[in-house]
Amino acid sequence: MEQKPNHSAKKDDMKAQMHLRDKAKLAARSSHKFEPLEALDLVKIKNFDDIARGMSKTAFGGRSVGEAVDVMHDMVADPDCFVIGTFSGAMTVAKMGLMICDMIDKGMLDLIVTTGALMTHGFVESVGMRHLKYDFKTSDVDLYFEGYDRVFDTLEVEKNLDDVSEIVDAILDKSDPDEVLCSYKITRMLGEYLHKNVKGRGILKSAYEKNVPVFIPAFTDSELGLDLALYNRQRTLNGSKQLNFNPFLDLEHYTEIVQKQKKLGIFTIGGGVPRNWAQQVGPYLDLIRWRILEKGKKESYFAKEGDPYFKRFNYAVRICPEPVYWGGLSGCSYSEGVSWGKFVPENEGGRFAEVLSDATIAWPVILKAVMERMEKNKKN
Repeated sequence: MEQKPNHSAKKDDMKAQMHLRDKAKLAARSSHKFEPLEALDLVKIKNFDDIARGMSKTAFGGRSVGEAVDVMHDMVADPDCFVIGTFSGAMTVAKMGLMICDMIDKGMLDLIVTTGALMTHGFVESVGMRHLKYDFKTSDVDLYFEGYDRVFDTLEVEKNLDDVSEIVDAILDKSDPDEVLCSYKITRMLGEYLHKNVKGRGILKSAYEKNVPVFIPAFTDSELGLDLALYNRQRTLNGSKQLNFNPFLDLEHYTEIVQKQKKLGIFTIGGGVPRNWAQQVGPYLDLIRWRILEKGKKESYFAKEGDPYFKRFNYAVRICPEPVYWGGLSGCSYSEGVSWGKFVPENEGGRFAEVLSDATIAWPVILKAVMERMEKNKKN
């Protein structure tokens, strides 16, 4: 009698083989050594550093915040790293100015590149004037006639700017009319005024006291720039020589400072002119070597490590809500900057962190976490 095939045994054998294949796949996946994530356990969170460490093991925007703390801490803790801060947007109007003071006072920033508007509104705050909360029921037409300038949900009082212009005039009166001015010289003069006349805290006051130069590349695009322009017009009417302002003094002084550094780091709020101006120093030095010193020699087209005209940023942290796909510099990724010779690529040791968020939300958390971590490390 012919024996019937045992289909049940074949099915069991196939299941066993599939199980073995699945185990092999799992083993292969585990060999990738992906880092495991962890649920954020608020019961274990006692401070900002704890929450940053926890967030770095989560996902999405939370992870980017946690990773930004890691990179920023290592950047400011690296004794060989010269840290440049670039700031744009209405951060002083938004009452974020004291965080820049904290970064200067705690030695987290060695140089600042910013907008004139940010420094103007910060100076208003430093000399004791106030910004106001806007009531959206009030029309912009009424604001204009009542002497208020609106920045989204906050108001600058026009009289504040008038009063600041008088202070600027008095400072410029004491300057040497034969000296060529530039932004870092003017911001230092403003910082010296605050140091001598104001008890409270201020960005330019801290910068003056810690010898941190402050550059404003687009100086004429600000109230401070307009103050200087008006001051020169008045000098002309009085029959006096106008003060000379040369922005290339800023560029060359900044380049000279950067060229002396072993390693570079950059911390950026927003983007715009401050970010680009600070980052373009690498290509500028490269072009000096390539177009002037080497006269276009083919063998020197690509610079090498150790060349004094080859400088790239080793660390970089950016907080900005603009995504990369708009194509503007504010959203430009650090990877894109590698192609311009501005940053050390990650495979050569570059450390980058990019947080796509409103700086008034992410910056306080990141900075406080870094400050706490620095204090912990001092005690240890």
